Amino acid sequence: MRRLLLVFACSVSALAQSPQIDKVDPPNWWATMPAPMLLAKGQNLNDARFTLSDAALHIKKTVISDNGHYAQIWLTASPARMETIRLTARTSRGATTVAYTFAPRRNPSGGFSGFSSKDVMYLIMIDRFADGDPSNDGPDHDAQLAKSRGWHGGDLRGITQHLDYLQQLGITTVWITPVYQNHGNQSYHGYGATDMYAVDEHFGNLTDLRDLSAALHARHMKLVLDTVPNHVGPNHPWVRDSPDPTWFHGTLENHTLAQTDFAPLTNPHAPWRDQINVTQGWFANTLPDLNQEDPAVSRYLTQNAVWWTEQARLDGLRIDTFPYVGRAFWQSFHAQLHSLYPHLTTVGEVFNSDPTITSTFAGGVTRTGIDTGLDTPFDFPTYFALRDVFLKDAPMTRLADVLRLDNLYPHPERLVPFLGNHDTTRFLDGATSSNTLELAFTILTTMRGLPQIYSGDEIAMRGGADPDNRHDFPGGFGPTQDNAFNPAGRSPDQQKAFSLLQNLLALRSSHPALQTGTEQLLHADNNTIVYVRTLTTSTHGMQRTLVAVNKGSEAADVVIKTDKAEIQNAQRSTVLLGSPNSISINTGTLTVHLAANAAVISDLD
Repeated sequence: MRRLLLVFACSVSALAQSPQIDKVDPPNWWATMPAPMLLAKGQNLNDARFTLSDAALHIKKTVISDNGHYAQIWLTASPARMETIRLTARTSRGATTVAYTFAPRRNPSGGFSGFSSKDVMYLIMIDRFADGDPSNDGPDHDAQLAKSRGWHGGDLRGITQHLDYLQQLGITTVWITPVYQNHGNQSYHGYGATDMYAVDEHFGNLTDLRDLSAALHARHMKLVLDTVPNHVGPNHPWVRDSPDPTWFHGTLENHTLAQTDFAPLTNPHAPWRDQINVTQGWFANTLPDLNQEDPAVSRYLTQNAVWWTEQARLDGLRIDTFPYVGRAFWQSFHAQLHSLYPHLTTVGEVFNSDPTITSTFAGGVTRTGIDTGLDTPFDFPTYFALRDVFLKDAPMTRLADVLRLDNLYPHPERLVPFLGNHDTTRFLDGATSSNTLELAFTILTTMRGLPQIYSGDEIAMRGGADPDNRHDFPGGFGPTQDNAFNPAGRSPDQQKAFSLLQNLLALRSSHPALQTGTEQLLHADNNTIVYVRTLTTSTHGMQRTLVAVNKGSEAADVVIKTDKAEIQNAQRSTVLLGSPNSISINTGTLTVHLAANAAVISDLD
């Protein structure tokens, strides 16, 4: 009997020591795609030999973590057609096998189309927009609702259910914050990933994401997903058990704080000492900084972006904390994405007011190093200028000075200007005049580039710094009389702001010159700015749309010489916004009659 027990104990011990695979990243891949690096997570993988059931596929190399918890399996190719293979890990103690699928590539129709200055982008924080599926709110929903930084219940279905509202406003492109699993305290925002290949259960599931994408594309709208290659969340399993010690810059116990001054990265005379903590520090001193210089990390993050793009037929990616990652990674990242999705558009967060700094991160710029390949950065310089002009009484020349530096960008027409986002105070939080938002929206929707609207700004939402700038959208969370998704549920101020932006976006949509035309600045002084957007086509000839704004408390007549300007030879004007008699055209001059705190938009013939 004792001998039988000993044999049984030895058998159990051997079974416990046999290799085990619990998870593989990416969860699947696609036929004809570039060769993947599979990251297997499990137990007892030390000394494992990996094999594939398809003899035509080969493993280039395998890298196993010292504790046997992770194995990097680098394949030489993907199969030529769809198939499910068996991946086997074998050691002297036993073997384990998992199925792995290479799916067919998705049909490019209805997705992967990119965005451009013809579009209007709308930023949605998923958790704060609309609760379309209360079943995923979690068992502690009431307690979370009471917290300003808790999970409030917004999800992917909630967005899908309100696409009529967005389309009625005039939105063509929806940017949603990250969908990654975020198992951490106050991680409703999505930027603290604990699994980069899972949709957080609070947001729904992968099917919900695909349904949102399909619903948008059915309306000829577009989907942009937030991606975060810079860092993961502090509760990510890698933080205490990484696939390799080189996967992070620093450790939980010993790391540096991320430096927010990007100037040294653009200064050819700056020592590495002054640059290192931009790309190697931990953001907010809490978010573990990934080491993209490690080839495995670089491959993992690039594959991750490809995986989400293919799964959801994304049209674009918004890239978080862009300057905090080295340029060499961005170049290879974009080379891979653009080779697979030629029309996919990427827009990067470069939170800085100086165009000489912001422009260095745009694709095509090599004056401070390697070309990042980024399609465009967000237009933070005009964000700061517009706020200075309308909220701090800076002269209109402040905006003109920023626009003067557009020649620093290879494609200034791709820039994405905005009045605010989820990381800034609400625009109206600093406004003193009821017309301030109207004037700012007028410039935002008529200037060069693609305007971005932060959810709630269109209904005049107010709020200070985080978390005050991230209140729930009224009407998205259960029955309420204050349902801003419907006109009957809006207050007079909400309806006024909504109608204003709706009219401006309709005007923009019906006037191609406001979408893709060149921009010529005709006049700027303390209170007024005048510019013209011009587009010449073979079918419609020259189209010219004049925009004039007066933020002053008194009326102003702005006289502009027309000689050798885009408004030369203009004979008549058709006012689209403002008083019908706002424009006077004489020989050699054009006069704009601006009321106090008012704007004029006019076609010129």
